[in-house]
Amino acid sequence: MPPFHYRRPASLDEALVLLKQPGTQALGGGTDLLSLQRDALATPEVVVDLRRLPRSTEVEWLDDGGVRIGASARLAHLARNEALRGAFPLLAESCAAVGSEALRTMGTLGGNLCQRPRCWYFRNGFACHKSGGSSCHAAGGENQYHAIFGNGPCVAVHPSDPAVALTALEAVVHVTGRGGERDIAIADFYAGAHLPGGHETAIAPGEIVTAVTLPAVSRGGVQHFEKVLQRGAFDFALVSVAAIKRGDGEVRLVLGGVASRPWRVTDSIEEDVASGGLSEDDIETLAQRALYDAAPLAHNGYKVDIAAGVLERAMRALLHGGAGVA
Repeated sequence: MPPFHYRRPASLDEALVLLKQPGTQALGGGTDLLSLQRDALATPEVVVDLRRLPRSTEVEWLDDGGVRIGASARLAHLARNEALRGAFPLLAESCAAVGSEALRTMGTLGGNLCQRPRCWYFRNGFACHKSGGSSCHAAGGENQYHAIFGNGPCVAVHPSDPAVALTALEAVVHVTGRGGERDIAIADFYAGAHLPGGHETAIAPGEIVTAVTLPAVSRGGVQHFEKVLQRGAFDFALVSVAAIKRGDGEVRLVLGGVASRPWRVTDSIEEDVASGGLSEDDIETLAQRALYDAAPLAHNGYKVDIAAGVLERAMRALLHGGAGVA
């Protein structure tokens, strides 16, 4: 690994000045950056540690019932935060589902949202859409863990569990650069993740994630999270689902592990679930409808069946008032 300088700024302004310089890279928990450096996919000359910035680790409850979470908050702390588990269990459970205890202890919320794709072609030095190449090796190669929604050209799935929960909760991501702070709806944060280039988020060069806000309207209600893994633990999702029936009756259903971004189910299906009174046949039909547009690759058709199963269980949980994680 090439040598690099380490900087630990004491203020946001100092961090932004450092990150404006060529060859710098932001550091959260380092769990992804270290592997990118090891695989020669990141070669920073200066690493800027964001974990000591003011408010960067705080969970701040807002007067309206929402919550603001600093980008450097550790996943393990969020998973164990009793107030968060009571008000926004989707986020707490999704943080608890990330990797191992060691990874959760080091990993930060902002870093988890901004991690690079885990596609083995990208991670093993193949020239692809995400590393300066002009093709996707996975599209016609080993693609059993890749996308079943979206048309590419990159078919890697986004690996974040919290991103799926935050999409169901309609979170807002706050990013800050030299031009000030701007807010990005989580639904727009990964809009270009499938496109060629070295970034999967809407963050502009020189910007960093500073916080995430969850709105009061997504507090409470019925919330359900499920993650299906190959190994049962310490793994990325084959398919996951985050589901919520809010206090105002609206329903959000979001799938993970199936696209380059968290994949929200169509409004019409959410509305049918919100209306209630569904039979088992209705639930199965709605789950199948949600997957009409799936376009599995040669080796990942099994994901369609898993997605149908997790959607059915999520719908039952919302209809019968059962919250939890599976």
